[in-house]
Amino acid sequence: MNSLRVIGLLLDYPSADLWEYRPELLDAIDEATELTAQQRQDLALYIQSFCQQELLDAQSAYTGLFDRGRATSLLLFEHVHGESRDRGQAMVDLMGQYREAGLEIDSRELPDHLPLYLEYLTTGDEQRAREGLRDIAPILALLSARLQERSSQYAELFDLLLAMSGADIATQTVRDSIKQEARDDTPAALDAVWEEEQIKFLGEQSCASGDEAAHQKRFAGAVAPQYLNLDDTPAGEPRK
Repeated sequence: MNSLRVIGLLLDYPSADLWEYRPELLDAIDEATELTAQQRQDLALYIQSFCQQELLDAQSAYTGLFDRGRATSLLLFEHVHGESRDRGQAMVDLMGQYREAGLEIDSRELPDHLPLYLEYLTTGDEQRAREGLRDIAPILALLSARLQERSSQYAELFDLLLAMSGADIATQTVRDSIKQEARDDTPAALDAVWEEEQIKFLGEQSCASGDEAAHQKRFAGAVAPQYLNLDDTPAGEPRK
């Protein structure tokens, strides 16, 4: 599913290559038979609109959305395990799935980074790719809703991924459920997180339960994402 590779590129940190190879991206979308005609048209329009920005503006917007706070993090396990110890084992398991599929990780990103996960899904057939998207459908819906609240065009990509998954989750329902959710990307919220991390660094173990409680409160009322169960997913064929 080449469309997943294109969407993964669009969800990665913007680079000059995206602008340079825009014609190739559009050609790939035009040949993406896994998409409907309307989806191909919408994604092509998204690419055209996105590439009308100045590169520095796109990079600044990306950092503001995905690198500040946890609510819109593209690290999948952030929305599943938070800071619990289970996250480390989940990372190991996911790396094992990547290796079995013949995907060698040569990146500064963590294995649960969404663009990397989408790249992994392209190593298998269409059915496995859709199953992989269904595994993370609650997270996709949650991120779409939060990005809509921030009036971000990126929400369109998450809606498309959700549609491709075939999961029966309405992003508007999720959006209604997070209306009262406190933003965690404000200067005050970021300062509070920094202070908590400093205290924990100094060794006050009593703060651990407070961190977990704060994480649960931050996501209260939202869709509860499921664990990314990849154990039952057959590995793809190694790349030639």
